[in-house]
Amino acid sequence: VQLQASGGGLVQTGGSLRLSCEFSGRTFSDYSVGWFRQAPGKDREFAAAIKRYGGATFYADSVKGRFTISRDNAKNTVYLQMNSLKPEDTAAYYCAAGRSLITSSMRNGDAYNYWGQGTQVTVSS
Repeated sequence: VQLQASGGGLVQTGGSLRLSCEFSGRTFSDYSVGWFRQAPGKDREFAAAIKRYGGATFYADSVKGRFTISRDNAKNTVYLQMNSLKPEDTAAYYCAAGRSLITSSMRNGDAYNYWGQGTQVTVSS
């Protein structure tokens, strides 16, 4: 499995970005996908995730109401629409995929099997 994240950039406070995570190598619809982020000097943290087979979504409290995760199985891609961005959203964003994640594991990065490279999001104040 390979994951290719893209869409990061520099944006002002209150702006929007859409991240994409392109999946290849296996049957995409069999995998749940999550977005995690890591700011300099901080631990990796969960942002959002979407389950396989039905597309149930999960969000960190810090992004709920501002970020929306979605998937297009025809394009083998997961999107993270980020609105009302804040300086504290500045981080490298990583997408990850796992085949057998249960609901209680969706927010746990250690439960995911495959990771893409990061895409940098910088929000200026």
